[in-house]
Amino acid sequence: MVWLKFIVCVAIIFLSGRKVARYGDVIAEKTGLGGVWIGLVLIAALTSLPELFNGISAVTLVDAPGLTIGNLLGANMFNLFNLALLDLAHRNSSILAAVGKTHRLTGIFSLVMVLFIAGFILISSRFHIMDIGWIGWYTPFILLLYFVFARTLYRYEQRHPSLLETELEYTDLSLKKVCLHFSISAVFIIGAGIWLPFIGDEMAGVYGWGQSFVGSLFLAFSTTLPEITVSFAAMRIGAKDLAIANLIGSNLFNLTIIPIDDLLYVKGPVLAAIAETHLVTACAVVLMTVVFIVGLSRRHQRFYRLSWWNVTLILLFLIGAYYNFQMA
Repeated sequence: MVWLKFIVCVAIIFLSGRKVARYGDVIAEKTGLGGVWIGLVLIAALTSLPELFNGISAVTLVDAPGLTIGNLLGANMFNLFNLALLDLAHRNSSILAAVGKTHRLTGIFSLVMVLFIAGFILISSRFHIMDIGWIGWYTPFILLLYFVFARTLYRYEQRHPSLLETELEYTDLSLKKVCLHFSISAVFIIGAGIWLPFIGDEMAGVYGWGQSFVGSLFLAFSTTLPEITVSFAAMRIGAKDLAIANLIGSNLFNLTIIPIDDLLYVKGPVLAAIAETHLVTACAVVLMTVVFIVGLSRRHQRFYRLSWWNVTLILLFLIGAYYNFQMA
């Protein structure tokens, strides 16, 4: 029965995620917004709704902080794995050779953020120092860091406009109707996000798996379905920059969900309440992000659609998943 629940929840997120991503793009176009900042911040935030509400549910209703941290780090690992799948599906040449180099900036921001998170996990789990009430001292720091990064990306977009513009036009759709459909789809994602940690907690209990393993793999897979869906759809219509921006931007946004979880988890700093095994996933994300950044700056030779960077990402993902399973 737990697997049936999981499949239903995945289906809801998959179908609703497609709608949220599409209608979010329409809203961005009709309000006059667009470009790098929209792809990296707005659309990325929209497709990260499952991670957000999964985290809120995990810390407030299920009392399982390990599920949300595992889900967030695992989602980032899945997004980077999906970059490799995008490259395999891209014809003629590597997808990194067909996109702008501006994604390196977002990749660097994402790398800095995950390095800080890994350090915070290590410090919080061992020392429990510098708490601010029930929250960790890292919470305001992470939020400030994200807003600085978002502002930097916005200012960069102002200086280099239309780097991610697509040729999509939604002249036949009214903004009022689009907002209505967007809201309905978002409600379904919120509901599925709240339900998901209950399923994950039940799954961990039935099979004796740890919260780190369940969150990093099963929950992360289902909550990244919107990102997967919108990125593959964007690539099919030729919006390759948007496809990359959505995945890397989601990685950056996902880590800002940790402060929200920390504020809602009133038993103490959320990173002090989880196991150090989450560092395995964090290290995998760090290495995979480095591969992506380096891949953007090198020439790409492929053999039967295989390149050094997509093979490396796949291998790092499999190694991270294996060690998570071993520690479950």
